Order: sequence, then C-alpha cells, then structure tokens
Amino acid sequence: MNYKGLSLGLGLFSLALGAAELFAPKRIARRLDAEDHAGVVRGFGAREVVAGLGILASPAASATVWNRVAGDAIDLGTLGLAARRSPTNRAIWGAIAFVIGTTVLDVVTARGLDRQTGKLWPLREPAAA
Repeated sequence: MNYKGLSLGLGLFSLALGAAELFAPKRIARRLDAEDHAGVVRGFGAREVVAGLGILASPAASATVWNRVAGDAIDLGTLGLAARRSPTNRAIWGAIAFVIGTTVLDVVTARGLDRQTGKLWPLREPAAA
C-alpha cells in the first residue's frame, strides 16, 4: 500500500476541513447545537490547517500523521460532550462516525509509514561530503 500517498491525501483533507472550519465556524457550530462555541470550531480549523501543512511538507514522516490522530482524539472528546448536551442531534452523531472513520485511516496510515519509511520525524538526510 502507498502510505505516503495516503498521507498526502490526508494532508489535503486537513487543509480543506480546516478551511471550512475557519471560514464557516458559526454555521458548523449551529449544526452541532453549539452556537456559543464558534471560536472553538475556528481553533480546530487552525489546528487542521497546521496539521495539513505539516503533512504536505513531510508526507513520509509518521509524526505528522500521528499529530492528526491526537487531533482526532480531541475532536471525539469535544463531540462526545456535544452529544451529551444534545443527544438527539443527528449531525453530532454523524460527525462522531465520520471522525471515527478518519481516525482509523489516520492510524493505519501512520503505522504504515512507521513500517515503510522508519521515519518518525521529518529529519533531513545529512549532505554527502
């Protein structure tokens, strides 16, 4: 499997999702019955953009994808709180299912990169003398 290609796709996905969260936080917050938390949505968008840029800068380094896994955990925790607040909101449950699916893809990609490249960190190779 081409884990570097998957990583690049996740980087582009992060940029797109982050842009949506940055440019439409009130709309997203409203769908999640959290109108008073648009700033949190915007902050999550900034995190996604940074994660996407990190992945695109170094798609073979698994640490950049593990960063997405950490973000997924934060997202799931926040969505869990939203679900407690509005347990019948289908948009929240849809978002939870979507984030779980994305988390699985992120973990598979990060583990694959760990095995394939052995590069946890985006270190540059020393120049040949």
